This record gives sequence, structure tokens and C-alpha cells, in this order.
Amino acid sequence: MNCEVCQLKELDVEHFEIREVLRCILHTIMFHRALGLLRPKDVDLELFDITYTQCGDVEVEKKIEEKITLFIDRVEKHPNRKNQICLSFCEVKNKQASWFTTKVERFYWEHWYINLNVAHHPKGHPGKSHLSKVVDPGESASEERSARRTVLESSLREAMFQIIKFVNEKKDHIPAISNLECVTFPYEITISSSSDSTFGMDVIRRMLQTGHPTMLS
Repeated sequence: MNCEVCQLKELDVEHFEIREVLRCILHTIMFHRALGLLRPKDVDLELFDITYTQCGDVEVEKKIEEKITLFIDRVEKHPNRKNQICLSFCEVKNKQASWFTTKVERFYWEHWYINLNVAHHPKGHPGKSHLSKVVDPGESASEERSARRTVLESSLREAMFQIIKFVNEKKDHIPAISNLECVTFPYEITISSSSDSTFGMDVIRRMLQTGHPTMLS
């Protein structure tokens, strides 16, 4: 099975921007790869003049929020490191392992890599809140911060266009749809940072797994 990989443009963000940026990117990918019966919901970002679309699945929203929280926790524990989220889609097949047992094979057919370079601030910086509702630090915005925010908004738009371009061009590798659920195929969201031995090599590892499926009990 052919596995496609999309490395999204690295984004420079501040701590309080992480949740909004990841929500926007992850939900945009999920919306275009859900492939089932959707209940689209448009969401306006609070920090940027950008609207993205969710696929309208409660479980997807819950999982994305959980993974973003884990990502933020990792950033707080390991500041000054580049951090990465990988959203992967796969096809699951049962294989007879013996007379009485079966094994599950995961065939990965797509990986999305989202890389964030998070600016580090000392403890107590008001931007460190990661509540579900985004809170701007509220300090008088300097020209430098305003310019940086404009650049990030532009980069986030570019990432969204990159996603749309990829899904429109890469279709032949998608397996046949076997059900009409909102999210047709199993998916995984994994997190790593530049300190991990898997960072940067994860693409190769997962592609090798795709060629030789991982056996799961």
C-alpha cells in the first residue's frame, strides 16, 4: 500500500497560541480526510482572522483536545525544543495468526507532520495559560509582537492552503471506503520533540511499518 507523507511548514508560535493553531490545523486535516457523513461546523479563531471547519464529530473533538493538552504539557516540561505532532491514517485488517487467534494489521496510508517552534518565556508569563478558552496576555502590544502575529497568521493560512492542495492532489492512495461513519478510517495522533530519538526519523520508521505492517495483539 502506498503511503503519502505531508510535512507542513514549521510555525513559530508563542505558548498562548498553541491551542488555537493546532485546533485549526488538526481539524482542517480531519475535515478533509473524514470521508464519511459529516456535520460541518465553521469555527472562528479568536487570535487570528481565520475560519476553519470541523467535521462535527464529538469524539474527534475530544481526542484532538486531549492531544493538544498533552502537547502543551510536553512544551512546558521541555522548553526551547522544537515539537511535532503527527496525524496518521491507516487501514486495519484482521489476519489469522493461528487456528484460535487473530492479529490486527495496521496499514498506514497517510502521515501529516505538524512542527511548532514555541517561544519560551519565564514562568509567570501571562501567555502560559492553556485553558480551553484562549486568553491573550492582554499586554500593550508592541510593534514587534504585532508584526510577528501578522506573520504567524499568514503562515497559518499557508499551512491551510498546503493541506487543501495536498488532499486535492493526493487521492489514489486512499483505500476503498467500507462504511459511512463520519471518520471512515482509524487515525492516530502522536507527539514528539527534538529531544526524542524518533524526532525527524519518524517518517522513515512509519513508512517502513507501512511496507511491513505492525502486528498488534
